[in-house]
Amino acid sequence: MLSDQTVSTLRRLKLSGMATAYEQQLAQPSTGDLSFEERFGLLVDSESTARENRRLKRHLLLAKFRLQACLEDLDYRSHRGLQKSQMATLASCDWIGKHQNLCITGPTGTGKTFLACALGTQACRQGLSVKYFRLPRLFEMLKIAHGDGSFPRLATHLAKADLLILDDWGLQKPAVQERTDLLELLEDRYGNRATCVTSQLPVKNWYEYLGDPTLADAILDRLVHNAHKIQLTGESMRKKNQILD
Repeated sequence: MLSDQTVSTLRRLKLSGMATAYEQQLAQPSTGDLSFEERFGLLVDSESTARENRRLKRHLLLAKFRLQACLEDLDYRSHRGLQKSQMATLASCDWIGKHQNLCITGPTGTGKTFLACALGTQACRQGLSVKYFRLPRLFEMLKIAHGDGSFPRLATHLAKADLLILDDWGLQKPAVQERTDLLELLEDRYGNRATCVTSQLPVKNWYEYLGDPTLADAILDRLVHNAHKIQLTGESMRKKNQILD
């Protein structure tokens, strides 16, 4: 049948969204009441939606988020320091386009990682590339890269992401090489890309955490001075969830 050939051709042309929509139209007699322009418009819309969904799925896979999170699931009822006006601004992702940074601080369990992953997911929805790392794990990767000669390639890869999320900043004092790598990473991204950091340590304690005064000045200058800041407060959300369970 001609319709079967049309579906096969659409799939061969990698227009799977349009092919699926065309099959659905064939199965629904009521679509015969629509004009050609209306039916064709529905096919084009279906293909566009399918491509957007595939792109989002690809971005989410490449980001490797620690948590599946989205801004729609944020809990504003708990007094945690979240301001709807600030979140609305961040949800637009303009700060990423302007190559600004974001520092999320607060005690353990207050939702720092969830918030960072939710903002990362929002960026993926807008077609931006995102990379998520726990900072201790990233330091391990950089150390290995120095050893096998892949550091330049990894550094370039990290520098290109529209948004880089560094989770668990400040868990342990960085070694000399780790501080140097961190400065190089932030130097490559400064003014060119956006970086989000989560930490249990207040920003005022980051200088002491980094240790070396010279490198600390350079690192914080590239990370903090143009950064949005969110300080989460309150009890651990994990404890609250356990009580609710």
